[in-house]
Amino acid sequence: MSTDTTANEGHGTAPRAGRGEGSWGDPGRAEEAIALSARGIPRNVVLFVGDGMGEDELTIARNYLKGADGRLILDAFLFTGSVTNYSVTAGDPTRHNYVTDSAAAATAWATGAKTYNGAIGVDAFGMPVPTLVELARERGMATGIVTTEEVCDPTPAAMGAHVAHRSGRGPDTMERCPDQATENGGPGSIAEQLVRTRPDVLFGGGAQYFRQTVRAGEFAGRTVLDQAAAAGYRVITTATELAAADAGAPLLGLFGEEALARYWVGPPARVDRGPAAVCRVNPDLPADQPSLARMTAKALEILDERAEGRGFLLQVEAGLIDTAGHDGDACGMISEVAAFDAAVTVGLRWAEEHGDTLVLVTADHGHSAQILPVDVESPGATTMLLAHDGEPMLINYATNLPGEILVHTGAQVRIAAHGPSAASVLGLGDHTDLFHLITRTWKEADNRVAD
Repeated sequence: MSTDTTANEGHGTAPRAGRGEGSWGDPGRAEEAIALSARGIPRNVVLFVGDGMGEDELTIARNYLKGADGRLILDAFLFTGSVTNYSVTAGDPTRHNYVTDSAAAATAWATGAKTYNGAIGVDAFGMPVPTLVELARERGMATGIVTTEEVCDPTPAAMGAHVAHRSGRGPDTMERCPDQATENGGPGSIAEQLVRTRPDVLFGGGAQYFRQTVRAGEFAGRTVLDQAAAAGYRVITTATELAAADAGAPLLGLFGEEALARYWVGPPARVDRGPAAVCRVNPDLPADQPSLARMTAKALEILDERAEGRGFLLQVEAGLIDTAGHDGDACGMISEVAAFDAAVTVGLRWAEEHGDTLVLVTADHGHSAQILPVDVESPGATTMLLAHDGEPMLINYATNLPGEILVHTGAQVRIAAHGPSAASVLGLGDHTDLFHLITRTWKEADNRVAD
């Protein structure tokens, strides 16, 4: 079966396992990974997040892209485990919510604090908690945030902002978090706070929020883009400008008014099952939209130079897995997993060249898709695709009534690691453990310097 590879730019493929050999048949690779994990303390940390990338989404993408016996780069990590991802109740963190949203999940690993759905960088009582990006900057490290979603979306926002509700993306959307509004003496919207936090690299969509006007304070009457310019940011908006950018100034890459476009399109999920189909290139894909792999490569290049040997922290998110899941868009979801796999390939190659970089891969929550037998009469809506081997694959969406927005699931999700300290990622943990793993490596580095 032939499928366009636009979404797979830079896409690496793990060796396809023979049926008699198995995926675990390379002791040399295992010994190398174990030795690298024990080598010491990472100077750099790269965290890859597949938003809504549950095991079902991974399996669907693998089947379509590689076939049932194929492997993604995401499958090549030796050190793997799972993480729980529940949130808690606002005002009472002893009461669990078993299905998280992206805001609470990202806040958990960004701050180490469990919080309520919708919260960005605040605990269950609405109090701001320092984030990994803020702590890294205090250490003199370079920092970066990359996403295919809007940069004010929950996963990137939780690394550098503190608002009571995720909807407070720009000065004009602060209705649900009035205490943070600048006109009420607060720190401002997510866009304003991200500029103030000043990661060295901030790439994604969401330019619309940076065109909004600041209501009060030093930049009252001016746009958030003006605030970014005053903070020293160079603003870029196309893949061409991204390729030409250097490390002379912090970079604000706004590559779309909203989220970036999905690479592939295909038949929408429907109650009356349609014929088996293949995905095709999105005809509305902007010609100069950068891929996630290219954004990742540029971020690594810039951060390595700006870190000047002090190390860096980078978070890279494939945000469109989630939005495609909400829409029941199997082809959009698959193409974003492919783009994510390509970005992880870039990160792994960079880490292998440098040797002092911990690469972490996880998801914030599961989502709405599942694979069912092709002859089943299932509830909900379905999409039938022809997988890599030409066989039909029935994808079912039933986490809400047909025609309604599909919702997350509460299952644990995968975590994987490669590099120094990667062996810490084994068995079952929680999103908050990511925060403690990363900050523990920083404390160990400080202790080594003190000794």
